[in-house]
Amino acid sequence: MKHISDPSHTINKRIHRLYPEDIAQRAVNDIIDLIFKYKQRIKSKEYHLSQKDIVLITYGDQVSKYHEPSLGTLNSFMDKHLKGVINSIHILPFYPYSSDDGFSVVNYNAVDPHMGSWREIESISSNYRLMVDGVINHISQFSDWFKAYLAGDPYFQDFFIDIDPSTDLSKVVRPRATPLLSEYIDDDGKIRNIWTTFSKDQVDLNYKSHRVLRNVLDALFYYIEKGATLIRLDAIAFIWKEVGTACAHLPQTHELIQLMREVLHEVAPEVIIITETNVPHHENISYFGSGDDEAQMVYNFALPPLLLHSILHSNTKKLTAWAKTLTLPSDKVCFFNFTASHDGIGMRPVKGLLEDHEIEYLVNCVKEHGGLVSYRAEEDGSQTPYELNCSYIDALTNPNEDQYLRIKRMLVTQAAVLAMPGVPGIYFHSLVGSKNYHEGVKHSGINRTINREKYNIDWLEEELSSQGSVAKTMFDSYKRLISIRINEEAFNPFGDFEILDLDDRLFVIDQLCCEHKTRIVAIHNFSNEEVSCTLPDNISLPICDILSSSCMTNHMGNKDELKLEPYQIMWLKGKV
Repeated sequence: MKHISDPSHTINKRIHRLYPEDIAQRAVNDIIDLIFKYKQRIKSKEYHLSQKDIVLITYGDQVSKYHEPSLGTLNSFMDKHLKGVINSIHILPFYPYSSDDGFSVVNYNAVDPHMGSWREIESISSNYRLMVDGVINHISQFSDWFKAYLAGDPYFQDFFIDIDPSTDLSKVVRPRATPLLSEYIDDDGKIRNIWTTFSKDQVDLNYKSHRVLRNVLDALFYYIEKGATLIRLDAIAFIWKEVGTACAHLPQTHELIQLMREVLHEVAPEVIIITETNVPHHENISYFGSGDDEAQMVYNFALPPLLLHSILHSNTKKLTAWAKTLTLPSDKVCFFNFTASHDGIGMRPVKGLLEDHEIEYLVNCVKEHGGLVSYRAEEDGSQTPYELNCSYIDALTNPNEDQYLRIKRMLVTQAAVLAMPGVPGIYFHSLVGSKNYHEGVKHSGINRTINREKYNIDWLEEELSSQGSVAKTMFDSYKRLISIRINEEAFNPFGDFEILDLDDRLFVIDQLCCEHKTRIVAIHNFSNEEVSCTLPDNISLPICDILSSSCMTNHMGNKDELKLEPYQIMWLKGKV
């Protein structure tokens, strides 16, 4: 095998594509040192994704108990309720932070003492596959790195991007309606105009500095040492800046992700890189690269708004048409499927998939249901909806509607995600059917707080034990669906699949497995009507619903008609 110092090694070549010769050589030496350091500290274990992989998305302080580290409380909750059902956990940024509920990191290498310590993180990672956030586009203005920069420390002088405010930056894609440059005063009293993509408290890092690359890679390796097996690269589309360009999805951005993956895999090849790029679908899927050199999983951002659109219209035509276009560059990558997260329901991913009037309808429905809308600035200065801020169950239904109907609507969307090819991510609040948290928004002034309520564990346990409560009904029903999914090989993330057109009110996925010997036809009724349909001729009988144990058999040489109740789910298993 070639050594990284060899100019023909791919890591070496990637670095030389990103940096001038003199800087590139220093970057190569840094990476060689990091790999040597962590190879002695990290024990690599082979792992392959399967249908058993389900990721719970949660804050580290999602559940808390007096006088107990919240990470420890979370671990106990998982062990009590979810062990053997959910095998992976994405703990949203648990580092010390100054804003944005963790996404303005003060110290990459520490755990927020309000949540616990690395001891709790390592305990969780010993029982569950751990996903952590690489919040590496930016860092807090209160971090030691930025303080050292303002203090004039020579080591940190190229860590950030100071730009003359008269520079033409009109081409830069803006994910927020906030200023791109923010003013800071350094220790000498000089004004610094620093690049801040997301907020004044989130100062963008300058990856043209090999020292930034070295320190960020060091942090990512440290997470792997502490048990991380999945790394989510937050807001990664904006990581490389070139004045005069859109500064999004640049070739250097893809090169940088490919470099990071390759470096991490030198030590821990089992680690999975997941890119978070809340952008139009065709841009989002570019982060798969060639299928074996970039992200192994990509957030399927178009899915949440398309599922919402389907429920609100009792029509899956747009969802089905889009799902039919889903192709992957190799059998080594897959989508990370979800409906809700700590952020809102992104609207940019459905640009070109939904018409403007359809997006406006979603916006108006969510507002009627008590939700909020966040906007972004366009090049012409206008503002367009960037995301819908609402709990997912409240987006799907008016909070005043019948609770049974609300739960059915919620479950059919969640079942569709569980049946989609890829790995499902389940936000904690979806698991328990949380409502909009208006009090939190009133307190924080931030729209996203509406879907980020934290719970006292005793209160939550009481809800989960109360017969007939929304939380208990959702939780038990959701767990049952997951328990069935994880035991069916047809739901393997990399299996072959086909999206079927049986009726405009149904979303139907035909998944094949086991060398095409077994299949599951997952049928989801997105309407409040009874729907009848007939399976295609190429699907042979008998075929049995693994959710209800009812079977279809040949009847007088013809196929029986399937009848689905409003919002019913059928997962039909049979032989190919």
